[in-house]
Amino acid sequence: MATHISPHPHQGGWPAPQPAERLAINRLGLWLFILSDAFFFTALLSSRYFLHGVSRPSELNQPLGLVISIVLLLSSLTAYRAETAAAYGDLKKSQRNILYTIGLGLLFAVGVGIEWYEGFQFFPPSTGFGTMFFVLTGVHASHVLSGVIALAVVWNLGRDGRFARGNYWGVEGVVKYWHFVDVAWVLIYPTLYLVS
Repeated sequence: MATHISPHPHQGGWPAPQPAERLAINRLGLWLFILSDAFFFTALLSSRYFLHGVSRPSELNQPLGLVISIVLLLSSLTAYRAETAAAYGDLKKSQRNILYTIGLGLLFAVGVGIEWYEGFQFFPPSTGFGTMFFVLTGVHASHVLSGVIALAVVWNLGRDGRFARGNYWGVEGVVKYWHFVDVAWVLIYPTLYLVS
């Protein structure tokens, strides 16, 4: 009689990964995802210069661009505080900072909405700069909103005490993604607002 080896690791042939191995796999997967997303943003950023050079319309709302940039950078600080608190087992502080990060992310999204409203009046998507402006800010805003959703999921899971000292991958993973989104904006902001 032949023995059957199940393709499912937990039911037969392969041992389940240990927690340290699982964490290493999770981290590697996240970094590979971030790397692939970085290539995508690099292509978008370089296409701005290829399609429209370095000129920008005078109607671009510079003060608003600066304000939403500061808001997003502050959200990176609160995200960092959430991860650090989770690492030290301070769930209450972690949860509070996740909520701050969500609020700042939503405030950033509102600022982008105001930019879009103004942009449609002065440089619609049919123009060269408008095309790049709406594509770059739209793709980035979709990343911000997906980050806000991920933060909300992690916050909800944390309400039941799911994350503890030594076991806070959910917080760590979503915060690393949030930092990537912030770094992407640090490159998008000068590309759209400062280069001329």
